Amino acid sequence: MSRSKRPKATSDCDGSIFPDTIAAIITPPGEGGIAAVRIAGRQSLSLLSKCFQPVSHDKPKPFLMRLGNFIDRSGKPIDEVMTVYMPQGKSYTGQEQVEIFCHGGRMVVELILGELLASGARAAEPGEFTKLAFLAGRMDLSQAEAVAEIINANTEMSHLVAREHLSGAYTDAITRLRAMIISIIADIEASIDFAEEQSKPEEQSGLLNSIADIRSDIDKLVKTYKGGRLLKEGFKVAIAGRPNAGKSSLFNLLLSRQRALVTPTAGTTRDYLSEWIDLGGFPVNLIATAGLRTSGGQIEKASHKSAREVISSADLVLWLIDLSHRSWKRNLEIDIKSLPNRRIILVGNKIDLVEKAPTMPLSLAKWKMFHTSCKTNRGLKSLREAVLEQLRRDMPDLTSGLVVTSARHQQKLKLALDALRTAEKQIPQGELQEIVAFTLREAVTAIDEITGRVYSEEILGEIFSRFCIGK
Repeated sequence: MSRSKRPKATSDCDGSIFPDTIAAIITPPGEGGIAAVRIAGRQSLSLLSKCFQPVSHDKPKPFLMRLGNFIDRSGKPIDEVMTVYMPQGKSYTGQEQVEIFCHGGRMVVELILGELLASGARAAEPGEFTKLAFLAGRMDLSQAEAVAEIINANTEMSHLVAREHLSGAYTDAITRLRAMIISIIADIEASIDFAEEQSKPEEQSGLLNSIADIRSDIDKLVKTYKGGRLLKEGFKVAIAGRPNAGKSSLFNLLLSRQRALVTPTAGTTRDYLSEWIDLGGFPVNLIATAGLRTSGGQIEKASHKSAREVISSADLVLWLIDLSHRSWKRNLEIDIKSLPNRRIILVGNKIDLVEKAPTMPLSLAKWKMFHTSCKTNRGLKSLREAVLEQLRRDMPDLTSGLVVTSARHQQKLKLALDALRTAEKQIPQGELQEIVAFTLREAVTAIDEITGRVYSEEILGEIFSRFCIGK
């Protein structure tokens, strides 16, 4: 895999580096008050002049909105629009850039984009505008990834972390660690010139302490990934249990709307239902599974398999028990043994149908059960708090913004850790200083691949292909 160094940030990027002029719709599809199209590249202003008739014929000024008609190739107006021009080096992409704002609606914006493409622009690929911003030095690679994170953030907490990444706080921390490793390498390489002098024990001890401090800081970052991944991808919470335990009812209550069909007939839900909710600021992928039963035909067996797969991959399982069923204790003892090693909250539902307070079987005395009624909402508040408590256990400290949310970043940080640990072994073993310095440079390279100081086209392709077209 060939690697490239990132171009230096510059306010006048050479158009030969980015020869194409690209265009795309940058607002979501559908009807709305306004829609927008972006053009980026050295021909942006030239393309606009072919399709835009301004009310005022003054020369376009940077960042000044202009009113006029967007026309097709025959000269007929498509829509009355506002346009803004951003010069090279002072736009989001770092290229000459134009944005066109028209009335919202799929047809109008599609016609405008079509005219631009017919006039010589190329349709932008997913994430290509942000890729240009990275290559032009407007942001580093971790900030570019944060653009996608902030777009996809669906709760306040996931937005907070994405915003800190985009602001550069995360990059600054990574860069400081890199600088500390570079400083150690410089000291080692400086001492190579005096190889005939025996290094003193206190010098070696100081070197090892410095490496250990950096390793400790990187290790702390790696450990934030568990919570960071959940903030980015969402907590997977499965609602499971035997048929007619109230899974769909609880699903609807947590969603605060009627999403699942609820009937008195056991086995109404044949496949799982999935929805996203914001639970106390945490993104939660809530999944209601089909009821687990030991008998049935092909459909029931398929439902059973699907439910088991959801439970096995869940971060948290809400196991529902029908307290009105006379055999619920025996059933629970059987069910607990078959459940995977997952965090489980036992939810005793239909408490409104029970005369006496239910007690757990002796074999499950260590388990706590939350008594609820999906009919009367009894116990729902306590259950929500219990779920939130479980989610908070995985959360890193969000106040610093130093949270790893990317599997790619975690992998590179682990590579840096491995290199640092190897160097810690090499030094007391009397390894050549050149070898120690080379090992530490491997840690620097791993960090550089996070920020994009070193990158490959394959990595850029993988990252930006996940973006939407228009960003």
